[in-house]
Amino acid sequence: MRFAISFALLLSMTTLACANHFSYAIVVSSDTKEKSDWSEVVSALETKYPKATTIVWNTSPKEVLEALSDIHPQYSCFVARPDEVTREFVASVHRLTRDLDSDPYCDTLWGILTGYDAANALRIASNEQPLTIDRVAAGTEIALSQCKEGVWYDELVQHKQVEKKLGAAITQLQGPADTTLALANTLRDDCTDLFVTSGHATERNWQIGFRYKNGYFQSESGKMFGRPTSGNRFRIQSTNPKVYLAVGNCLMGHIDGPDAMALAWMNDINVQQMVGYTVLTWYGYGGWGVLDYFIEQPGRYSLAEAFHANQHALIHRIDSCFPELTGRLISTGSRSLPSTKPNELGLKLGLTDFDSRGLLWDRDTVAFYGDPAWKSAMADLAKAYEQSLTVKNGIHTLTITPMKGVESFNPININGSQRGGRPIIEFFPQRIEKATIIEGEDFEPIITDDFILVPNHAAKNHGKELVIRFRADFRK
Repeated sequence: MRFAISFALLLSMTTLACANHFSYAIVVSSDTKEKSDWSEVVSALETKYPKATTIVWNTSPKEVLEALSDIHPQYSCFVARPDEVTREFVASVHRLTRDLDSDPYCDTLWGILTGYDAANALRIASNEQPLTIDRVAAGTEIALSQCKEGVWYDELVQHKQVEKKLGAAITQLQGPADTTLALANTLRDDCTDLFVTSGHATERNWQIGFRYKNGYFQSESGKMFGRPTSGNRFRIQSTNPKVYLAVGNCLMGHIDGPDAMALAWMNDINVQQMVGYTVLTWYGYGGWGVLDYFIEQPGRYSLAEAFHANQHALIHRIDSCFPELTGRLISTGSRSLPSTKPNELGLKLGLTDFDSRGLLWDRDTVAFYGDPAWKSAMADLAKAYEQSLTVKNGIHTLTITPMKGVESFNPININGSQRGGRPIIEFFPQRIEKATIIEGEDFEPIITDDFILVPNHAAKNHGKELVIRFRADFRK
């Protein structure tokens, strides 16, 4: 059966040498490393992570595959000048980091560290203070129930504003007709730790309203501006470190020149980590799903982990429902996508060939910018289910405890596209050797050397504690 085949494949990864379980790789082009100001960015990371290994490529990041495979680092930071960070570069990082071993999943928590200029990148690289996200602001609906406090302005319904103040209930208010200034002020007041957006966008602007006329955010030469529907444009600047999720925007993660929105977010708004599409978005799994892990499971994952958990979920959906597409590459941004019918499991989940095209479209096109080992996480709050991993005498026990009965694995918020249905993912504290399942095979777990995944469809409606036990040893 498919699970047995996948399990055998995933556990064939025991030949890699990995002396440092918590290793950190810095990957950089020779051109970038030879520039004195960008060399300072690399040096800052080497200072922050004394055991880091720096790997240099000349003409393509693919050149570092063997060296990166030998290290098999927990974190990989791709330091790159903004002119190097094309959508093809982002896709190449996705593909490279899936090829460190034989399974189809990403094998390291990666990020692309860039900035408007070297000084901007150096500020990001030098930041050692972790971020706990207490306040969230958004231009689209988010699950405020999972946040300590925050506010969102509806991109679909004019005047709709929803707010949660610290220790208070969620309330709906009469918001402004044009929310440009209101959203800008959430950033300029230096009180927002996480900013979330959706709606129409290009590399030069974010169109705030989706179903009604509203203003814009615009970028120019590393600067961010607000342009309301009436009145003059104004500068938006923010000094507090924050993270930004452009989960539903087209092109927000595409750096096509010095005026790119992504660079203005990093430079003028002090965004330390960012998730955004490098292409037009229409399917949405790779973007919106980050909220399922990051906001809706508050405090469980760092942003880097949530981004990669969603990537693991996407790959698992391809591998388990459209196995013919596993490993198949497409030209980034090409509309010439394979049309493949789902297998038995895919049909059971209601998937069609539309989903096969959408999953491939999203797979290599969402960028993660920033230092992946820098810790940003939501404030720890109650979750729909708890999960814990314990180890005794080589026996690993993953316990998943539903807190809301049979509804524990349902989506909390369905705004956006392709929400819900994400598998349960637990990252291991260090890489493991070959695993043998002792209990819980009925839940169809997938075990790799650095995480265990339990499909949502296998856990959904269970309502009782799930226990999966497997024998494995941590790598020496």
